[in-house]
Amino acid sequence: QVQLVESGGGLVQPGGSLRLSCAASGSIFNIYAMAWYRQAPGKERELVAVINSGGNTNYPDSVKGRFTISRDNAKNTVYLQMNRLKPEETAVYYCNFKRNFPYYDYWGQGTQVTVSS
Repeated sequence: QVQLVESGGGLVQPGGSLRLSCAASGSIFNIYAMAWYRQAPGKERELVAVINSGGNTNYPDSVKGRFTISRDNAKNTVYLQMNRLKPEETAVYYCNFKRNFPYYDYWGQGTQVTVSS
């Protein structure tokens, strides 16, 4: 069974930084992209970063220049470096592996990020 295990969340002051990690265990095939999403209470889940098999990345304007997604394919691991964090970015952050043939999304359990003084 494929499992995604996230780590690195916690409490950080406004303007601080965190690095999230997500490692996949089990036999996993046909992953064409890895991504990070976040969801705050009362809000819809939103994409914050994605990296495809060619190494191309995309970010929404809200995090561009502050967040960086990276991956280590040999370790089946994806990272999210978050800098200059804002209080409104407090949320549960989820990693996501996108599979094709057939299409399917694998999700991590989520890790809480709290940005507060």
